[in-house]
Amino acid sequence: MIIVVGVGADGMAGLVSASAAELRRATVVYGSQRQLDLLDGSVTAERREWGKPFLDGLYAVRDFDGDVHVVASGDPMLHGVGAVLIRLCGADRVTVLPHVSSVTLACARLGWSVQDTEVISLMTADARKAVRRGGQAIVLSKGGPDLRALAIQLNNSGRGDSELTVLEQLGGPRERRHDGTARDWADGTPADIDDLHVIAVRYLPDGRVWTLTDSMFVNDGQITKHSIRLATLAALAPRPGERLWDVGAGSGSISVEWCRSRPGCTAVAFERDERRRMFIGANASANAADVDVHGEAPEAFGDAKLSTGGVDGVPRPSAIFVGGGLTNPGLLDACWKHLPVGGRLVANAVTVESEALVFQWHSRFGGELRKFQHYEAEPLGDFTGWRPAMPVTQWVVTKQ
Repeated sequence: MIIVVGVGADGMAGLVSASAAELRRATVVYGSQRQLDLLDGSVTAERREWGKPFLDGLYAVRDFDGDVHVVASGDPMLHGVGAVLIRLCGADRVTVLPHVSSVTLACARLGWSVQDTEVISLMTADARKAVRRGGQAIVLSKGGPDLRALAIQLNNSGRGDSELTVLEQLGGPRERRHDGTARDWADGTPADIDDLHVIAVRYLPDGRVWTLTDSMFVNDGQITKHSIRLATLAALAPRPGERLWDVGAGSGSISVEWCRSRPGCTAVAFERDERRRMFIGANASANAADVDVHGEAPEAFGDAKLSTGGVDGVPRPSAIFVGGGLTNPGLLDACWKHLPVGGRLVANAVTVESEALVFQWHSRFGGELRKFQHYEAEPLGDFTGWRPAMPVTQWVVTKQ
């Protein structure tokens, strides 16, 4: 059995009796050097530091004959080694004895309710992943450089008033707090911040909206309009952690909304026009959306090699949206080839020629056809009239 014990910055003194008893009966304990140093003399087990690569240590724990113990910071199931070991070894082989998490302690210090606070980890991500339009978050940091990088990202995205609080050594005798703003700390952070810390962020100004208006995107008119964008997102049906290929991305509005829709969603945008590729990058940056921008499809992924690891280093798309270039020779064929079984494809057609192509593909592969027509009110002399927008034919299909 693998027993994972959460330990706080106060070490053995802060453990409940069951956790302390487990460590005292252990014969071998794995952990980082900092965590192992928190154990006192009552723990007589052999102490083994995680090696490099870290995965080798996980395999050593997995293959250990008999009971083996692991010490981890706080709650091992919160972005911690407990969840990793369960994925690797199975829940039936792992027992987790959690300590109070750093997130719970941080919220207690700040007077924040945990359920209203987002948790963001920068352990394997860069600081832009922690930029939001509003609300509050506890950011798990690798060290001091993450704080400055986050402050810069917030300041550069117009959120320099965001309030930052660094909480060090939570729950331990050397607990300490630093307060500042993203604008202040973009130029330089306090020099003596302990590496064991979390960053609490209250995002200001609070500009949270469910969907973005067309005016919130830098564009040259090549944009999926708001009402059609909502219908398209509903058809794409994003799920947490999924990846979209946005083909003929224009301003990247679909990519950005996809990334905003669910935690961990990412997108790859394909656009032939260089200026529009710049628009996509600007819109993604302004909304902290994880969008990789490439050139024209299908040429941009024509030399990509499919494998279980992904396409050209990019994970396989869960969904593909074709918003432009439908009639380009071989485009739909290439998209269909790269879409995995179970993946969703949504194509919006505006011209008669692209609509005819969509009808052909629908006759071959099934799915659903829809047609949208919307109107916008405009001044007509002293009165108001309705001006129709271009009708949009939409094909939605799941690859079988």
